[in-house]
Amino acid sequence: MEVSRFLFTTYRDKAIAKRALIRLLQNAHAGEKAAANAYFGHGHSLFVRDKTEKQEIYKIYLEELHHRERLAEFLIKLGSKPRVLREIGMWFIGFFIGVFSFIGTWLIPMYGAGRLESTNIGEYEVAARLAWLAGEDEIIEELLLFAEVEWDHELYFREKTLTHPLGKHIPLWVKPASKEQIRSSFFAFKKEHS
Repeated sequence: MEVSRFLFTTYRDKAIAKRALIRLLQNAHAGEKAAANAYFGHGHSLFVRDKTEKQEIYKIYLEELHHRERLAEFLIKLGSKPRVLREIGMWFIGFFIGVFSFIGTWLIPMYGAGRLESTNIGEYEVAARLAWLAGEDEIIEELLLFAEVEWDHELYFREKTLTHPLGKHIPLWVKPASKEQIRSSFFAFKKEHS
């Protein structure tokens, strides 16, 4: 509830909330490209030998690209666009992670992806709240859906990490709340601040 209170008190002015939403969507747009580049490399690396696993990673790759496409449309609707320098920086980060997948191990990219996806869940939850505070109600449903898809991605990479013999012995990132809580906490936030 502390995050909800902070969001409401900091961004209760619609113009301020809209600026914060745009910045968050710009970051997410660039981040989705980094993730897509990393997953493309990981799915094609020699360490991923199982055909089903390659298909699962490719599906996640496509979902990240879909999020990116929709985020670009949201930014245009909000009168903005992606930030070029952020885009370039995140493209290179994703590219290098993807290349590392060819020379690293199977576990490190799985672990890194799970950790990244866990933060993406919260990012889209905050974006949905900012959209509501900014009066941009038409994008809220999709932002909540994005959070749910990222939740599925986090679970996939968590489970993969735990199948590795070392995966049971390394500290994992904080496990997110249940998938159902994504929507219920949003509606509780909305009700509390209506």
